[in-house]
Amino acid sequence: MRLRLRVWRQGQDGAAGGFRVYPTPELNPNMSFLEMLDVVNDELTLKGEEPIAFDHDCREGICGTCSLVIDGKPHGPRRGVATCQTYVRSFRDGDEVCIEPFRARAFPIVKDLVVIRKAFDRIIEAGGFISVRTGGAPDANSLPVAKDVAEMAMDAAQCIGCGACVAACKNASAMLFVAAKVSHLNLLPQGQPERERRVMAMVRQMDAEGFGNCTVTGSCEAVCPKNIGLEFIARMNREYAAALLKGKT
Repeated sequence: MRLRLRVWRQGQDGAAGGFRVYPTPELNPNMSFLEMLDVVNDELTLKGEEPIAFDHDCREGICGTCSLVIDGKPHGPRRGVATCQTYVRSFRDGDEVCIEPFRARAFPIVKDLVVIRKAFDRIIEAGGFISVRTGGAPDANSLPVAKDVAEMAMDAAQCIGCGACVAACKNASAMLFVAAKVSHLNLLPQGQPERERRVMAMVRQMDAEGFGNCTVTGSCEAVCPKNIGLEFIARMNREYAAALLKGKT
């Protein structure tokens, strides 16, 4: 099968970008979306043209690096998968597929489809850690955690920090990302000493990075490759309100 790619191209110098159209060679339907881009880049290189710049790393849906908006949806048409887990067979022979970078003020474009997501790193640095000594594995296992709490913490910890929630939100809100990172630590015993300070610091940093406000449209939940739900935003809002009442800073 063949596709017609409409790709956003933008230089490193910050100049205005635009779309360019690239017809693909014959593709194996079982190729991943990133493998398809590799094939297109091989052809461009052989022609002496600049290959399309895009982010990738593990290609197993773990790292969250593959940040592409495909036909208007972060990570593509399928739900619960990253771009690297999207396959050519998700499209029909002859389809035109539009490929753009994640767009948000807090995610500046480096080149073509590559964006900087260091804003997420700074949010984690603000409070996404614990300072208590955890000891070895036997010591950690000696702390009782209720099954439902452990499962909820693990659900939140699945967040891979890809930024799809931001790209899908009309306000470019990072609330789902921050809520997941706050919740997975605040739910566990090791995260209790800094519980209030953590939520205050991470929300404050999120606002400082220029992310928008959450208006609970649910678009973030719909595109999250790990199916992280809106209930974590509600949980973080309660944590934040409690910290404010206690006068934590």
